[in-house]
Amino acid sequence: MRNTRLGGSRVRVSRLGFGAAGIGNLYRSVDDEAAHGALDAAWEAGIRYYDTAPHYGLGLSERRLGVALAGRPRDEYTISTKVGRVLVPSPGTAHLRDDAGGFDVPADHARRWDFSADGVRRSLESSLDRLGLDRIDVVLLHDPDDHWRQAVDEAYPALHELRDQGVVGAIGAGMNQWQMLERFVVETDIDTVMLAGRYTLLDQSAGERLLPRCQERRVSVLAAGVFNSGVLATEEPGRMYDYRPVADPVHAKAARIAEVCRRHGVTLPQAAMAFVARHPAVATVVVGMKTTGQVARNAQLLAKPVPDALWDDLATEGLMGP
Repeated sequence: MRNTRLGGSRVRVSRLGFGAAGIGNLYRSVDDEAAHGALDAAWEAGIRYYDTAPHYGLGLSERRLGVALAGRPRDEYTISTKVGRVLVPSPGTAHLRDDAGGFDVPADHARRWDFSADGVRRSLESSLDRLGLDRIDVVLLHDPDDHWRQAVDEAYPALHELRDQGVVGAIGAGMNQWQMLERFVVETDIDTVMLAGRYTLLDQSAGERLLPRCQERRVSVLAAGVFNSGVLATEEPGRMYDYRPVADPVHAKAARIAEVCRRHGVTLPQAAMAFVARHPAVATVVVGMKTTGQVARNAQLLAKPVPDALWDDLATEGLMGP
């Protein structure tokens, strides 16, 4: 599988990335065996980039990822994790489930927003321990939407220093919006951004400003949320869009896109992945996976060619754009 360098760093990512929120029991539980099987299948499919975070299952995703990759050659894969949410023990809630976080795990820890320099270092130390590693390749500021000042004044300089020291290979930010990511691209010296859901078949709002800025500044895009929470994940449009039930007009637009895709012998999820991957700013398409079947399907879909005429027809029919 083709791999691409992130910005000016030496870190490389495979064309398809394994989004590891699912193996942190996002929405519903998967057992250790199933999670390990999905990660083994990803390796066999040539996937060498794995994205995780302390937020995912209160550390469960990182632990499972570390176990599954423990026997793999360290120089052959890339791991990204995130900072901004520090996990603190919460024995008083350990009998509950992490419903507020959206993960089917015991609520034995609580998340605390912390974009301080000390918080960054403590978060990374804990992530290294859970992953069983001595280094992390890519570190992303995670959802700093309401924490711009602290993130740019304290967390970013700490990451910059760790990159200069060679402790981490590449740094960036990951968000569900493009406006603040553009500020990071323009105002800091990051290597990459993880853009979730804002450059897809249904929402190209990041295409006019953020992606050109990334190209100008040599900042690579880790494209996530390409299925917009599920509406683009199946041949017939699903019923979830951006983490909530899809509105009728959006569902109708997805159905029209699916019909055009069928005329070209292409499925909706195949087109959703190919559309994002074809942009020159995008280094990898990161897809959430938790089963061997999902891994096999996504790897096969991304490998299939999509005719250029499909994009022309979608544009002609007014189906491209935010």
